[in-house]
Amino acid sequence: MTRSYRSLFGTALVAGLIATLGTLPTTPAQDKAPDKAKPKAKAPKPPVKPEYSTPAASLKVAKDFTAELLYVVPKETQGSWVNLCNDPKGRLIVSDQYGALYRVTPPPLGTKGESKVEKIPVDLGMAQGLLVAFDALYVVVNGGDKSGLYRVTDTNNDDMYDKVELLRKFDGGGGEHGPHAVIRHPDGKRLTIVCGNQTKLTKLDNSLVPKVWGDDHLLTRVPDGNGFMSGVLAPGGCIYNVNPDGTNWELVSVGFRNQYDAAYNKAGDLFTFDADMEWDMNTPWYRPTRVCHVTPGSEWGWRNGAGKYPEYYADNLPPTVNVGPGSPTGVCFGYGAKFPAKYQNAFFICDWSYGKLYAVHNTPSGASYKSTLEEFVTGSPLPLTDVIINPVDGAMYFAIGGRKTQSALYRVTYTGKDSTAADTTVPTPTPEAVQRKGLEQYLGNPATPDKALAAAWPLLGSPDRFLRFTARAVVESQPLETWATKATTETNPEAAIEALLALARVSEPCPLHAKSKAAAGLPQATVDALLRLDFAKLTASQKLDLTRTLQVTLHRQAATPAQTETLTKQLDAVFPTGSRFLDSELLQVLVFLQSPTAATKGLKLLADAPTQEEQLEYVRSLRMLKAGWTPAQRGEYFAWFTKAGGYKGGNSFQGFLRLIKTDAVAQLTADEKVALKPILDAKPATTSMTTAAPRAFVKKWTLDELTPVVAKGLEAGHRDFDKGRKLFGAANCFACHRYDNEGGNTGPDISGVAGRFSTRDLLESILDPNKEVSDQYAAVEIVTLDGRTLLGRIINHNGDNMMINTDMLNPNAITAVNKSNLDTMKLSKQSMMPAGLFDTLKEDEIVDLVAYLLSRGDRNGPFFKK
Repeated sequence: MTRSYRSLFGTALVAGLIATLGTLPTTPAQDKAPDKAKPKAKAPKPPVKPEYSTPAASLKVAKDFTAELLYVVPKETQGSWVNLCNDPKGRLIVSDQYGALYRVTPPPLGTKGESKVEKIPVDLGMAQGLLVAFDALYVVVNGGDKSGLYRVTDTNNDDMYDKVELLRKFDGGGGEHGPHAVIRHPDGKRLTIVCGNQTKLTKLDNSLVPKVWGDDHLLTRVPDGNGFMSGVLAPGGCIYNVNPDGTNWELVSVGFRNQYDAAYNKAGDLFTFDADMEWDMNTPWYRPTRVCHVTPGSEWGWRNGAGKYPEYYADNLPPTVNVGPGSPTGVCFGYGAKFPAKYQNAFFICDWSYGKLYAVHNTPSGASYKSTLEEFVTGSPLPLTDVIINPVDGAMYFAIGGRKTQSALYRVTYTGKDSTAADTTVPTPTPEAVQRKGLEQYLGNPATPDKALAAAWPLLGSPDRFLRFTARAVVESQPLETWATKATTETNPEAAIEALLALARVSEPCPLHAKSKAAAGLPQATVDALLRLDFAKLTASQKLDLTRTLQVTLHRQAATPAQTETLTKQLDAVFPTGSRFLDSELLQVLVFLQSPTAATKGLKLLADAPTQEEQLEYVRSLRMLKAGWTPAQRGEYFAWFTKAGGYKGGNSFQGFLRLIKTDAVAQLTADEKVALKPILDAKPATTSMTTAAPRAFVKKWTLDELTPVVAKGLEAGHRDFDKGRKLFGAANCFACHRYDNEGGNTGPDISGVAGRFSTRDLLESILDPNKEVSDQYAAVEIVTLDGRTLLGRIINHNGDNMMINTDMLNPNAITAVNKSNLDTMKLSKQSMMPAGLFDTLKEDEIVDLVAYLLSRGDRNGPFFKK
């Protein structure tokens, strides 16, 4: 679905969600009375009937599709449904999050009949994974000490399941990050199991992932600001393959936060929808919910607290698309649906918090895919829990519910005129995909190192990131003595960086290679090889990869004093580089090396940073620096915490600030603590989160005035990238919009505006944000029976309560509204994006800002060439 350019910035209202199937706040923010006088409270009326809480007619469905409400779940007797699957007769198996299993026979298409619901008479419940396969019902239970994979069968052929077998017990279930989905493997012989990051690694028979993972933080990790899962370390959420009888557990992929479900496409490639950590909103380590192409042996970089890997780290993989804040739940491909081919091949994903069912359209790109998002079904509220295609009738079924909210079952059918014939075509794999799959046979298989290394080593230098990653995973799986010398003598820069990263990862105390004689002398040889690489001749991505390799190497190995001195001099000579992310990574290394220039250069970066995320990145690194400070610089550093008291973020934000400051204070001498006491004890500011001083009014610009001015300025070139980025921060755009992997998430990610919008379209969307408001970011206007008027966005549910975010700049501005107190609720036509953002900018400044927006974050783009 093509989004109108006028909805580009939309209603940037929500600055975070309260929980991604995690912990709800114990004390919601106080309700705020509207600015106008509070009207007289209306007389109470009966609670809203659940069958009318989310009627099908209120849903927005893709063109030529129809949604129907099939069944409203009686909460008192059948609970709140969170999982669906089909049986061979076209019936549905469903599960109550805290209770039993049920079988649902939906009415035939085109009829008004009622759904038949039967309780399955087995002592089994709390399922978050269901699959009918291999003449059995497989059930993944997330229920404390009952958590595990079960097989349920019909032993007397009476068409009802009656026997339960435990195939594998899981440790760590019961919370909402426990064991989740079970799906059929495309080989037709195995199952694939999905577990969140509170499920401990199960006993393995094989691992496609080299078992060399670690947290790999060069500087001391900052745990979650509220202590959530602070003791949980890598590997995080995992995906396994297993035989139908529960034997032979094979680890496929690691490093997820809380991926609830997964699905295979026609090519046999696995996809999942991973969760964010919403408490991290407005920090540099926040990662949005995202669609992941899960290749065998892959790592996705979840780590607790501030330790999550940015997607550019070489030792994890990037998503096919970032979605934004939300709560990922069920997913499926559209195979078997009587839909047009485009939707048969779509990857459907459910967002529980924001009530959105997306159709994700994947396009092969090298060894992986790129994805685009289309809103397929949306509603408010619509806490989606699972979605499936029923191949018997060709319809889509989805459920809402979870956390004891009102649950219901819906069906979606196609009513248009396009062909719905089954699309049996399988896209021709790209050459890179063929190479990747050829490499995967060597994962977890050290029996043929000569063949494995012959296949993998040339691809360590591939321009394709997924190929490089898989090749390195293959290398790490082979005996160290077969490739250690080769790694330290590799001359191709790209291949050398990957090979040396592999060496760092398998070094002691790695259990995979701990007994290898080749491990002797590795630390010095690895660092020497890194020092030989000419930093100035590397590409931008290679510089990032080299810096990450240095971090892992120095964390896992010990450099000699001579190497430390040489490395410090080399990095001091190139730092800062002017690249936002490279500088943040290099500063970590220089702080670890205790560079005498790190304080001066780091504070300069801090002073010039236009966003609180970037500032926080530098402050986090500098907290561990002891060398090179002057008394004035120490004061400047700690004064930042006073200013940052007014910054806003997710639920852990203030806790992160406290932990970072505590670490920094621990680096001080007793005399320094005395001298800095007034600053250390200063009360935090309470100002807004904007990081720039207010600007004077220039003029009220019009579209017709600006369009030719900007077009002429861009054509002339010679724009200033850094000035444009600072203006983006000064206009507070970073507070709501993500751009080039930084910024807020209350509005859409605008990194790709250059490919979708003309200059005039872009200017209009900024000058007149109310002209068209995107449904994706629209607010709701709520009037309650006790006389309150709220403007906000539903971001969470808990029983009969809806959690409303009412401040686009503050993720913790949450108001709870009970459905029984709801009078009216409607979508707002007013954008929460402020008008007049250009009113304080001069012509040249506007041109620089637009050039920055159209640059895709590339400071060497055509607008900036000198």
